[in-house]
Amino acid sequence: MSQTMPDWNVLMATCPSRKSLARIANKWTAMAVSVLGNGRTRFGDLKAQLDGISGKVLTETLRDLERDGLVTRHVYAEVPPRVEYELTELGFTLYEPLLALCRWAEEHIAEVLVNREAYDAR
Repeated sequence: MSQTMPDWNVLMATCPSRKSLARIANKWTAMAVSVLGNGRTRFGDLKAQLDGISGKVLTETLRDLERDGLVTRHVYAEVPPRVEYELTELGFTLYEPLLALCRWAEEHIAEVLVNREAYDAR
């Protein structure tokens, strides 16, 4: 007997996919996934590449991604301790879409800034 999957609908307030969308839409998630898409990365290197993120926020972001099965955490028994993160197979399914969003932001920021200025001048 096959089990039918529910019809998920992110527009419904009770749908759990809404929480997933909120996590994915987080700016730090998008940037962390775009860095991790290049391969396994140490925490300190990831933090250095994500200019402006605090250690606390990066830790929370990575824990959330790990909890959702998007990131794997590797801890090495060394002194000092070494921790690395990498995207899982599921995490890689987000890499291209989130990278596209990051590229869009970079490619269109000049237009957005002009529009903001025009709007604010009204």
